Amino acid sequence: MKSVIAEHLVKTYRKGEVVALNDLSLDVEEGTVLGVLGPNGAGKTTTVRILATLLKPDSGHATVAGIDVVKNPDKVRELIGLSGQYAAVDETLTGWDNLVMFGRLYHLGRQQSIDRANDLLERFDLTEASRRPIKTYSGGMRRRLDLAASLIVKPKILFLDEPTTGLDPRGRQDMWGVIQELVKGGVTLLLTTQYLEEADQLADEIAVIDRGTVIARGTSDALKTQVGGERLEITVENTDVVAAQEIVARVSGHATHLDLRTISAPVSTGSVALMNALRALDEAKIHPLDIGLKRPSLDDVFLSLTGHVAEETVQETKKKKRGGKK
Repeated sequence: MKSVIAEHLVKTYRKGEVVALNDLSLDVEEGTVLGVLGPNGAGKTTTVRILATLLKPDSGHATVAGIDVVKNPDKVRELIGLSGQYAAVDETLTGWDNLVMFGRLYHLGRQQSIDRANDLLERFDLTEASRRPIKTYSGGMRRRLDLAASLIVKPKILFLDEPTTGLDPRGRQDMWGVIQELVKGGVTLLLTTQYLEEADQLADEIAVIDRGTVIARGTSDALKTQVGGERLEITVENTDVVAAQEIVARVSGHATHLDLRTISAPVSTGSVALMNALRALDEAKIHPLDIGLKRPSLDDVFLSLTGHVAEETVQETKKKKRGGKK
């Protein structure tokens, strides 16, 4: 049974000048996790907002638990939890006050709100900090509290929009553990992220979004196969770039990507390809400054599927060339 269904969603802004969603369709099977992977501006947040009844699509149709999100938004809100990219909490209140307030906003009784707040604070390891103002919390603590707030009404379906944004590696790992516990409890989850590793850890299936539409969908292993599983990456002196590109293309059997002096291409044979490249470079008397295999990144997926890198990477490159100026 499909808990979430989105069909041919279109959403534009500025009288159609900016296209956020362009005929986007996806679905989430009950009790599973769908990772929605894409760069900033790909349409992930817009999708979540439509499914969570915060935005209306210009066209298309969407249901959550069989309920139309446009025709019956109130019924949808009774079933879902939502945690956005930034903690939606009042910094002047304590963690405990925030959760009790959320309970009352959801029309829980006073005692039920208090009990639920205490349970969630313990579950998310926030009991000791519960009486401190939110402004004293670390980024990871705020994200955990925001997720706890989205669980006040024990939702059957949960939307997490880039839940680890701004967290350090330890905080991200902690949040992954929390999310995995929720999934074990039977929650259906739609998770948006920019991190392939995050989708790999948490999602049963991954939908890749680019420029407002789904361009690929499958398991993590299936997507990795599409981009070659691993990438051979070699950095050489400027004078050796052309010859090294020819070697990498021959060894990998795929088109290469050049970033300054670094050449990369997908490979399916892993260490065998690495050894073949080393032999060929040695025969050509090319001494690499760096060489190795790396797991696919978001850029690798986009480069393979679309022929271009993720848009935020392009913007970062332009900024670097201009000395960081906007």
